[in-house]
Amino acid sequence: MSIAPSPSQPPAGKRIRLSRADRLRQLIDISWRIVREEGTDALTLPRLAQAAGVAKPVVYDHFGTRNGLLAVLYRDYDLRQTAVLDTALAKSGPTLTDKAAVIASAYVACVLTQGNEIPGVLAALAGSPEMDRVKRDYQLAFIEKCRATLAPFAGERGIGNAGLWAMLGAADSLSEAAASADVTPEEAEVELSDIIVGMVDRQR
Repeated sequence: MSIAPSPSQPPAGKRIRLSRADRLRQLIDISWRIVREEGTDALTLPRLAQAAGVAKPVVYDHFGTRNGLLAVLYRDYDLRQTAVLDTALAKSGPTLTDKAAVIASAYVACVLTQGNEIPGVLAALAGSPEMDRVKRDYQLAFIEKCRATLAPFAGERGIGNAGLWAMLGAADSLSEAAASADVTPEEAEVELSDIIVGMVDRQR
């Protein structure tokens, strides 16, 4: 399946000199399009170079390896997920129920927005050092954000790590169930929100 030119992909025969940051953004955007339209298996560095209309060394210079490219895609997803959550929390109400509902809805919505793209990226990276590193970084950042957000509603002991890791596991499982249509997004959000409230209540 061919990929039509877009604002980040100049028509064939026309080369536009981009800054390194702009070129990286272009390559990331085209990578997501390849994954969405052709599947993760189709995403290789030579395929990306072809789709972007650049020489192969340009792509290798940015990502090094296919795993390096996939790790960058996961980080890109993580950054967008974090931005969505930050915005939603800033606009949310002041109660524990408000905060829990926002965390739940933002998490599920971000997974659904990526459809089958993120599971494919995760599957391709499974067991690699790159995946272990980027996923661990994401998990720790998310847990600390939730701890800071929910701490005002907990007791003096604060919120323990075990509860936060259990919450994250539930968030992943419920989001995946919603993505595969085993439950509705609304059911996943309500259940996750209840789990978060219950976790905090136990700390009081």
